Amino acid sequence: MNRYITLNQLGDGTYGSVVLGQRVDTGEKVAIKRMKRKYYSWEEAMNLREVKSLKKLSHANLVKLKEVIRENDTLYFVFEYMKENLYQLIRDRDKFLPESIIRNMMFQVLQGLAFMHRHGFFHRDMKPENLLCMGTELVKIADFGLAREIRSRPPYTDYVSTRWYRAPEVLLHSTAYSAPIDLWAVGCIMAELYTFRPLFPGNSEIDQIFKICAILGTPDKRDWPEGYTLASNMNFKFPQFRRVPLSTLIPHATADAINLMESMLAYNPSKRPTAQQSLRSLQPLTNLSAMRRVPTKSTTGRTDWAAK
Repeated sequence: MNRYITLNQLGDGTYGSVVLGQRVDTGEKVAIKRMKRKYYSWEEAMNLREVKSLKKLSHANLVKLKEVIRENDTLYFVFEYMKENLYQLIRDRDKFLPESIIRNMMFQVLQGLAFMHRHGFFHRDMKPENLLCMGTELVKIADFGLAREIRSRPPYTDYVSTRWYRAPEVLLHSTAYSAPIDLWAVGCIMAELYTFRPLFPGNSEIDQIFKICAILGTPDKRDWPEGYTLASNMNFKFPQFRRVPLSTLIPHATADAINLMESMLAYNPSKRPTAQQSLRSLQPLTNLSAMRRVPTKSTTGRTDWAAK
């Protein structure tokens, strides 16, 4: 770690804390995650899900792991530095984002997610805090600590993801979920980009289901029989609500954008689009030639992103 100096604290979580660091020899800024538990061998460190997934995943919209350092039984992950996360970006804004910006950001998120899923991993904790940004121009998925391999066998833990972005099958304690839980979270995030407010801000798991039903309506048993089986196993009865069209909650979104969000927020996970299908749905909404980003050198020598 003597190759780096610490500049300031960026965040503190359950499993580790993150600081802004700088390489002594090059001056490059990096984000250094210091794990809280001790690791007594390299083998133990290399078996971490976050390491295993990031070693296999290299994509422009996934945060890059530069190196792993074990020093005095403490483990450090050195990541590329990103200016802020999506929550921080929208928290301080007083004007809504133009839809073209939202489409561009979601296109990048879905590109990263499609790559992950195609290479056999699902994230399990998609939320605004885990989407790192350099302004609105560049977005990358981060924090792979809960990632699992799609081909790995259930049962999985039923406690994954931040509650507000948690898919209904997980709220109902399914242990056989898979990649569609990531698409549910992306639907929630996309809605939040339009309104700057979480779509389903539940204060408990039960309240979360009530918040979802209050907008999406009571799930149809014919459409999602597995959901009713899960609810029955918990002695839970779905509350009775009529569906509220998302267009009334997000009136400034286009019909195509509303349709995409509603498809990702299907109760039945098998009826949600894949990340790749969602990308295809975004293409008609997006002027891709105008939004294709190419790196350009700024006058400061830093790599910026500009429209082609």
